Amino acid sequence: MSDEPTTLENRSEIVFLYDASDCNPNGNPLSANDKPRVDETTGEAVVTDVRLKRYIRDQLDDDGYGIYVRNPSKAPYEDVPDRDGLFKRVTGTDEDELEDMASKDAAELFLTNATDVRYFGATCSFSSNFQDLLGDDFPGQFIGPVQFEHGRSMHTVATKTESKQLSTVVASGGEEEQGTFATDNRLEYALVKFHGVVNENAAEATHLTQDDVERLDRLCWRGLKNQTLTRSKMGHQPRVYLRVEYETDSYHSGSLDHGVELDTDDKTDTELRNIRDCTLDVSGLLDELENDADHIETVHVIADDYVQFDFAGNDGPEAFYEKLRSRVGEDNVTVIDVHPDQE
Repeated sequence: MSDEPTTLENRSEIVFLYDASDCNPNGNPLSANDKPRVDETTGEAVVTDVRLKRYIRDQLDDDGYGIYVRNPSKAPYEDVPDRDGLFKRVTGTDEDELEDMASKDAAELFLTNATDVRYFGATCSFSSNFQDLLGDDFPGQFIGPVQFEHGRSMHTVATKTESKQLSTVVASGGEEEQGTFATDNRLEYALVKFHGVVNENAAEATHLTQDDVERLDRLCWRGLKNQTLTRSKMGHQPRVYLRVEYETDSYHSGSLDHGVELDTDDKTDTELRNIRDCTLDVSGLLDELENDADHIETVHVIADDYVQFDFAGNDGPEAFYEKLRSRVGEDNVTVIDVHPDQE
């Protein structure tokens, strides 16, 4: 948390596009062999908000910020505390200190140290003894001011299935050993679009600050790059991130993501293999932003160099930024630096 946090005053609306090549963007643990989530009716890949939030939480953890909902796979097997232990670990307190602390002060301490709770909220179900220490006025739940809908691919996806040999060799009795095979399910390619909102009213309850929201711009981008380096996730790349910050109280469009459409040129959806096989039609997005220009304070944006936008000719990020400036004002567009000197 910043030494001088600033109170969040404005609502924001987020559109975030990333792609996934030859990988499993979000496996369904209830399916055989952790198959990628795919809408059986539309053929679109689906990525839950929980998956995206996990990337962000893990990036916060790697950046040295305290988080409450930690990733069990990144901790030693024997070092997985219960919820009471998680609270004590993130706040750096013990029972003796909590015993003399008012519920309000305990909640303040928790939110100051648990950065992910300020963004996404948390359910606080502790043991009865620990809850007694925290007091009856300690909230049972914090509602997260940052919420994303499930992400969906902007096209029908193609899946591929391969057999892989597990590295673990299982003893079969005597001196003989045998390996085993598993099915590896992946998508050929998926360009996934997320829509989210940062609610300034809910931010009051978790103490989310302006600094936190500006950090979120970088976390989404860097988290996709840094937290997808495992075998099943290798192949992710952030492509476009746009956060529209509104100056009008309690106002947001709610449909900005609908204005971003995919042009696959002469290929069918299932023939797509990388971002160069398609262009983005953002005419609907630009029209909506122009209509909302009087409500907008700043458009924070970044696009990957390989993305081509469907203007008069196919154009890259700089052309997109210029189009945005022409619609909402020269001084109302900020290109995000995802690698500032101080993180």
